[in-house]
Amino acid sequence: MTKITPENQSIVVRFAGDSGDGVQLLGSQFAESTALAGSDFSTFPDFPAEIRAPVGTTFGVSAFQINLGARRISTAGDQPDVLVALNPAALKVNLPLLQKGALIILNTDSFTERNFAKAHIAADPRETGELDDYQVIEIGISTQTLEAVKPHGLSKSDAEQCKNFWALGVVLWMFGRDRKPIEDWARTKFAKKAPEILIGNLAALTAGHAYAETAELSAEIPQFVIGEAPMEAGEYRSITGAEALSLGLAAAGELADREIMFCSYPITPASPILHHLSKMGDLGVATFQAEDEIAACCAAIGASYGGAIGVTSSSGPGIALKGEAIGLGMMVELPLVIVNSQRGGPSTGLPTKTEQSDLYQAIYGRNADAPLPVIATSSPGDCFEAAIEATRFVT
Repeated sequence: MTKITPENQSIVVRFAGDSGDGVQLLGSQFAESTALAGSDFSTFPDFPAEIRAPVGTTFGVSAFQINLGARRISTAGDQPDVLVALNPAALKVNLPLLQKGALIILNTDSFTERNFAKAHIAADPRETGELDDYQVIEIGISTQTLEAVKPHGLSKSDAEQCKNFWALGVVLWMFGRDRKPIEDWARTKFAKKAPEILIGNLAALTAGHAYAETAELSAEIPQFVIGEAPMEAGEYRSITGAEALSLGLAAAGELADREIMFCSYPITPASPILHHLSKMGDLGVATFQAEDEIAACCAAIGASYGGAIGVTSSSGPGIALKGEAIGLGMMVELPLVIVNSQRGGPSTGLPTKTEQSDLYQAIYGRNADAPLPVIATSSPGDCFEAAIEATRFVT
């Protein structure tokens, strides 16, 4: 594995497991700890398109990737340096992504014949030589978790669900992260749950951290020193692209002294913008959930005709349906801001896999000669400025 030095302070970490393993929570909290440590990072939540695929299958693998470093990070990374795989299916799906020499942490408790069959694995990859090019650390994460939470009276199913916190404890030690912010977040997260749920998860977090630090395997578990990224002094906040776009649209309406009328039809991954803007009525933003994509775009044009700034949003398949109405907006020269939260694949695409494959559609995908300005964002934070710029164009 690439050695982390002051001259090469960046590393790609990928967490993977079943959809019910809490991988997204594990990844997002590690990202939060990275932000608090002052490192720059970029994340890629990678969850399956299938709705509750069978447990243990490759179709149900959920992953969260983060590229972090003491420099400006602009992508989520290509080849992970560290993989935490909570079951065989997660290892099978993600192994081709790793660079040679990468560190792999395996939950050996899940490496059973039954799970191999579910993932269509013919033989244990630990015995076939498939992992010879990697640094492999085998830990019975499930067993360790059950042992850590045993005193706290959790049911077996609730206890097993704490394994993501146990794994998080290990990774926090590997990167020298403070556990307290995670513990404070957990107290808020589980405030309305039974007390033993919070206690069990905190116990798992502490036990995972202690295991990495003191167990016999600790000599094999490396510690990575990632310094702070160069940043200007000031206050910072965690933000997603959808949230930044929503705040930008509200700010644009304020700057233009016009009401924002947001008309949309729910579609992944664009729906969060509707969710955020629906809470901003006090900022002069009105929202309308239409019965379909065509109606949403036409309603936004109608709102502009009435004096507001009409905004609509969708993803690739929805933008295709809006095509005729977009041409109408251009032809009658009414203000119309279109947000395209792009996702991969033709036709209805892959709702949980975001990429830039809709870019040509955004630039050229209309009838006849209907040129429109297209603004592409470069980061979640840039979405705020892009929303204001797009609104300035149409007003």
